[in-house]
Amino acid sequence: MLRAQSITCVRGDRLLFQDLNLEVHPGEVCQIQGGNGVGKTTLLRILCGLSLPESGEVLWNEALIHEDPGKFQSDLVYIGHSNGIKLDLTPKENLTFALTLQSSIPDVSIDEALDRVGLSGSQHLLCRVLSAGQRRRVAIARLYLSRAPLWVLDEPLGAIDAAGVQGIENAIGTHLDQGGMAILTTHQPLHLQHAAIRAVQLDN
Repeated sequence: MLRAQSITCVRGDRLLFQDLNLEVHPGEVCQIQGGNGVGKTTLLRILCGLSLPESGEVLWNEALIHEDPGKFQSDLVYIGHSNGIKLDLTPKENLTFALTLQSSIPDVSIDEALDRVGLSGSQHLLCRVLSAGQRRRVAIARLYLSRAPLWVLDEPLGAIDAAGVQGIENAIGTHLDQGGMAILTTHQPLHLQHAAIRAVQLDN
């Protein structure tokens, strides 16, 4: 379980949110909602331990995430706006590198992960020449290669066509069915069958 307690965030001289609390349990997805500039991405980074809040704390399985950051990061997959891919590597090379950062062996191969996101014909092209949607698919393919129970996804459906959106929704649904958890932001409707969705609204 991931739990955030009394999280307050200040950017510059602006208060983004104050005393925010949330919990995510196995089989649940938490959808962070709100307009542009309210701090959705900042909140995700705080939940991942990549940014510090003004006050409050984040716990993973009842332990503060900074007490054992290595263990927490091994249980986490974070996909942000920037995708986290190297443009001078191919999709296959990017995923090979990502696997070196994991301690567990995936259930599927890199080729199968790329096929699931519709990139089997582009696996040897440099990511530099791929479209924005294709680069996003490379990042999403990491989800199929990880056994991490916690997924934190910043606009995972952005720049993705309808077929790709359905594939991502299916992947999230399977992850939840297997006892995983997801925290995400999205401006698009999320269609997940039989999933418990917690909504957290951030306002200006």
